[in-house]
Amino acid sequence: MAQTLEGLKPVLQPYGVEPHFVESYGKISKVFSNKGTLAVKQLPAQNGVDFVRNVQLLFQRGYNRIVPIYPTMDGRYAVWNQGDLYYVMPWMMNQEREDQFEKHQKMFRELARLHTLSSHEVKIDKEERESHYEQLTSRWDKEQAFLDEYVEACEKTTYMSPFQFHYCMYYKDASQALKFSRKMLDEWYEETKELEKVRTVITHGKVSTEHFLFDERGLGYFHNFENSKMASPFHDLLPFLSRTLKTYPKYYEECIEWLTTYFQHFTVRNEERLLFMSYLAYPSSVIAVVEKYFHTPKDKRNERKSLKKLQRHYWLLKNTEYVVMRLDEMEKQKKEQAEQAE
Repeated sequence: MAQTLEGLKPVLQPYGVEPHFVESYGKISKVFSNKGTLAVKQLPAQNGVDFVRNVQLLFQRGYNRIVPIYPTMDGRYAVWNQGDLYYVMPWMMNQEREDQFEKHQKMFRELARLHTLSSHEVKIDKEERESHYEQLTSRWDKEQAFLDEYVEACEKTTYMSPFQFHYCMYYKDASQALKFSRKMLDEWYEETKELEKVRTVITHGKVSTEHFLFDERGLGYFHNFENSKMASPFHDLLPFLSRTLKTYPKYYEECIEWLTTYFQHFTVRNEERLLFMSYLAYPSSVIAVVEKYFHTPKDKRNERKSLKKLQRHYWLLKNTEYVVMRLDEMEKQKKEQAEQAE
């Protein structure tokens, strides 16, 4: 750890920077120096190669809404010190002039632009796609069978536990979500059978308004690209939605508008939409909670904690269901309008 004034001196020397004072904020340090106020970020060595390559590629493609990463005097974008990498950026004040909704809107607009500029077609083996589909459908079929069998077992129980009682109430919603996911996956597979290429983009890796900073002009910039990689664009969207929708039950119309903004600036192909809807609707967290409860011996179960967790993930399921149904409804309306126009 080099988060002290003395510890950061060898890190900053290749930049020609002399630190005067350091404020440490975990893995990032605010450095007051002869070249202004800088941010020095510690980066795990194993992430270094992808991080540098992806940031350089984005710059080459013309994407400049990244908090600038300063090169050393000999052109390196990171410095090795005591087993870790460090990189240097300007310290941004993050002048927030918008409310949270508007901030998210701007972030999704920029995310769509980042994905568009970094998109790349890669060849995919048909056997690999078929194998992935078969493995996934086999697992989902087993999970559907588990949900069906366990609800029958609970209903035959003379005195159900609170967890079992609530699971029986939630079963229909979880089962319907799984069946919808399977339907979307089947449609995706049919549509992609003959495709030889798939689209990948540079994903940010941890999309969050905490990683989207504003300068004094109100322009937004992404930072924290340590987990970036070439992948499907939905590797950015799905984790964000899972975190955002994990709250009390509500009609999350804001999410619909943020996604609409994203899709307006990043044209999604139909097969990509089908796979996105399949993964988004899939009730993985509810299934995981129920399976854990089922496999835990009765004398070791914590009924209260298990029930609380089940309820929380059921809320996530219902919030997600609203978003999925609204997106599906909007897609059907779009197709109807296109047919009428013809």
